[in-house]
Amino acid sequence: MVPVPGIFANTVLLLLRLMIAAIFVTSGWSHVTKTEERSKSIGMSKGFTRFLGVAELAGGLGVLFGVLTQIAAAGLILVMLGAIQKKIFVWHTGFWGEKSYGWHYDLMLVIMNLVVIASGGGRWVLLAR
Repeated sequence: MVPVPGIFANTVLLLLRLMIAAIFVTSGWSHVTKTEERSKSIGMSKGFTRFLGVAELAGGLGVLFGVLTQIAAAGLILVMLGAIQKKIFVWHTGFWGEKSYGWHYDLMLVIMNLVVIASGGGRWVLLAR
């Protein structure tokens, strides 16, 4: 195994957190600001869609700024497990799905958040645990 300098590992973890945040903050914002449209597309009530958006925003911002990073990442994993469950058991979508709308993307986000949980998000966090 090749030794990796700590600065490199922490930079990679920060970039991972930035990517997670970009995905969830934009998705959450869309759920909150376009509740009617988004609720129809995911087949959920407007109230639940808004709740989902707030959860995605809070989790994404927590991961981004490193505030309760592991808890925020765990919350985002729960959101994604719900999405995977819906795609598999309700919409009967395969791993790749039609037009790449499968649950492979959701699973990738679960794994990315597991890395954040396992690493604590790296050294550059504002408030650990």
